Amino acid sequence: MDRLEEFIKNEGTVFPGKTYVEELLKPVFNDQRDYLFNAMFDIHRAHVIMLAEQNIIHTEEAREMLTGINKVAKTDINQITYQPQFEDLFFMMEAKIGEEIGSELAGKIHIGRSRNDMGVAMYRLVLRGHLLELLDNAYRLSEAILDQAEKHTETYITSYTHTQPAQPTTLGHYLLAIYDVLQRDIKRLWAAYKTVNQSSLGAAALTTTGFPICRARTCELLGFDKIIENSYDCIGGADYLLETASALMTCMVNSGRWIQDFLQHVTREFGSFWVADPYVQVSSIMPQKRNPVSIEHSRSLASSSYGEALAAMNMIHNTPFGDIVDTEDDLQPHLYRAFTNAGRVMKLMFAVITTLKVNDDYTKKMARKSCVTITELADTLSRDYGISFRKAHSIASFISKKTTAAGKELYEWRIDEINEMISGFVDVSLTEEEWKKIISPEYFVEIRSIQGGPSPKEVTRMIGERKQRLSNQKKDFGSLVEELKNRRNKLVGYSL
Repeated sequence: MDRLEEFIKNEGTVFPGKTYVEELLKPVFNDQRDYLFNAMFDIHRAHVIMLAEQNIIHTEEAREMLTGINKVAKTDINQITYQPQFEDLFFMMEAKIGEEIGSELAGKIHIGRSRNDMGVAMYRLVLRGHLLELLDNAYRLSEAILDQAEKHTETYITSYTHTQPAQPTTLGHYLLAIYDVLQRDIKRLWAAYKTVNQSSLGAAALTTTGFPICRARTCELLGFDKIIENSYDCIGGADYLLETASALMTCMVNSGRWIQDFLQHVTREFGSFWVADPYVQVSSIMPQKRNPVSIEHSRSLASSSYGEALAAMNMIHNTPFGDIVDTEDDLQPHLYRAFTNAGRVMKLMFAVITTLKVNDDYTKKMARKSCVTITELADTLSRDYGISFRKAHSIASFISKKTTAAGKELYEWRIDEINEMISGFVDVSLTEEEWKKIISPEYFVEIRSIQGGPSPKEVTRMIGERKQRLSNQKKDFGSLVEELKNRRNKLVGYSL
């Protein structure tokens, strides 16, 4: 045995310390195994195919390499455990491939690349999958929200500003607002997808390689949209992580806000929504309880998802611009957990919304209370009687305060009593018909028919447009997912 062979044989015999293993190497290894295994082997396949096509290795060698790669890729990951003679999962799998095809041939697989460009590519592939899964769930939730909005274009509810009763609207109008915010969240997730779905392969450690590789080919084989051209950027840039975390955080904050509304609507005091039995929990001591835990969990999971994404963002702050473990081993699982919890939020709220029952008689009754139609009195006086809106507002405010002080509702006043109060400000007498319209939630909503308003006709128009747009988006999404699936199947079964 010559000195080089002896050096190679003995190089891995110095085992790391116990604390280093237990607190760092083993947890990192487990994360790599659980999250990155399949992506690693896809990159192996793409790289070998490219090496052969570029005549860097012989075709026969490539065939044997792919055979070994495919065989080891079928390993049950539940049977893989950390072994101290291997620095990480990558070196363990390289050794296992070597057991199948010989260490010399297995060693050639790594020609023209580094764990650096390979690692970034793995992270991007895994994040791409998470983004697509979350987008799929977001589209399903979007459809459920639209379906409920369509059923409730004439379900009258009280809207709130500053947590106080404000004006009548419809549940359809309200749900459509939630839907539109979710569509902007989806748009942000797509923007993150476009940033994520770029190939770092070919950058090697940082400065590319002297081998005549083809970066565009591995990009194509793995379904990336394009390469990240500057090789330093491939390794040093972490904004794909920041953009992903930011999109997740915004989506979860937005979702948490309307989920909190839902928790309010299902209280006995509000009584607007009824959560289906499969999504509530009973009390162990209080028989009457129907605890809306599905919504509660959704709210807390949204916060958890936000927190995990924020942790990832914080871990990038003030880090060096280069290859660092902060953006690799330690950071990635935070984002994966953020995606998992965000997906749970989408699935739970999809189930809640599709089975939700609305107490529309009660919500309509409440939409007549608390003087929430009083704005229409000011509008009527200004629009139909030429009174300045500021004076009309003062009149409406006076009547509202008198109503509250008397412990009454607007509809409990007689028209002569209303006209007497108005006469203290202006010489105007309303008719009985005018007053009935002013106190009617239906009339209030109906005449607010300008673009984006709550009028059932306008809300129906908006729903129709959004349904068509959503249908087209889902078709495009399905086509993309199918294309990526076909590319991967072709890669796994590639024959040279």
